[in-house]
This record gives sequence, structure tokens and C-alpha cells, in this order.
Amino acid sequence: MAAPDGRQHFAATSIVEWKRSDAYHNSFLIPKDEVIEGILKNNANNRLPDIAVSTAQGKFLNLLVRTLGAKRVLEIGTLGGFSTVWFARGLPVDGKIISLELSTKCAKVAQENINSAGLSDKVEIIVGPAAESLAKLEPAFDIVFIDADKPSNVIYYKEAKRLVRKGGVIIIDNTVWAGLVASPEHTDPKIEGIRSLLEVMKGDPDVDATTIGTVGEKGYDGFTYAIRN
Repeated sequence: MAAPDGRQHFAATSIVEWKRSDAYHNSFLIPKDEVIEGILKNNANNRLPDIAVSTAQGKFLNLLVRTLGAKRVLEIGTLGGFSTVWFARGLPVDGKIISLELSTKCAKVAQENINSAGLSDKVEIIVGPAAESLAKLEPAFDIVFIDADKPSNVIYYKEAKRLVRKGGVIIIDNTVWAGLVASPEHTDPKIEGIRSLLEVMKGDPDVDATTIGTVGEKGYDGFTYAIRN
């Protein structure tokens, strides 16, 4: 967006500033939370990779659930349950999130975190290859959040379209990948998985979508946000 006074403003381009900015805004908008801090500590103690959404992004997912009045959420990629807990906290009493995870270790840690958050009645973790688990699920979810192996993005996206209700939201995380997706010289399988997804989404009459670039404590990335037509 343009600056309010019409002049071009140059944003900070160092992760040092991005982390500082996240911490600054969070200090005003996201109260200290022992449960959330405990989840981060438990994930680190179990040596899970530090690739979960940031705290600010987790709060965004929570607000999204509440904004839509969502009752059924599908998450592809549980890891340690950080985003799962943010989602579940936004659900009503009769709401539920199903989260798919390949790793038994991650699923075990995630279940510990979900139990400590007092949300076990709202969360079901299904362990196994996500493509197989997705094929067994029935519509209709209000939100589908895809945050798993990037080479399988197209498979997950097609299943998400089948499972999400009309007017529901599909979010695919990590679709900017530090801007490298737009650089033809980069051919990593993860990047190619994101490109394949965009090719499939191009002109797809079933969705209306956009990609939003983000910077913050987790670096430079972004997500693709789609509404099911």
C-alpha cells in the first residue's frame, strides 16, 4: 500500500528489524501466555524444527476462526501443535479441528501440548501420510490450513477444495519462500512444489485467491489465501 502522504517509504529489510517489530507489536496486542510459552519450550526440548507459524500468525489464525464463525477446521501438518492450539482456542464449544501429521514423534509432542492447553476435546490428530488420511475425510470444513511438505501442495490443495464448504477458506502457508519462488534459477523440490500449486490455481474457477508476502520473526515468506466459490 502507498504511504498516506503519497511518498515512497522504504521498509526495513533485516530480520533483526522484523523480529523487533513483531516483538513490539505483540507486546501491545498479544498478552503473555504461559500455555503458549510452554508449548514453544516443549517443542524446543523435544528438538522439533523451529518452523511453526509465528505468535502473530497464530493469533491471526485464531482471529480468522472467530471472524468466520468457523466450527470445523482441517489442518495439514501438525508439527508440535502450535498453530493447532491457536485454531482450537478460537472454536466454539461444539467446534473441532482435525490435524494430520506424518511423524509419530511430532504427533506425540503435539498431543502433550494440546492436553496442557485443555483442548483435547476439540482436537483430533490423525497420524499417517496426509494424502491417505485426506481421502478418508468427508466435507465440509470451514477452513483448511495447508502447512506440510511443499512437493505435495497440489495433492493437498485438490483435496482441500473437495473438503471445504462453498465460501470456506483455504490457506497454503510458505508460498513466497523468501522470494525464491519468483526466481527461475532456484529449482529446489520445495520451490517447484509451490510453483506447481500456483500453476494449478491459475484460472481455477473453483477459487478466488491471492498471495500475501510477510516478514517477521520467522523471516521473509508469505501465504496464499483462497475462498472456495
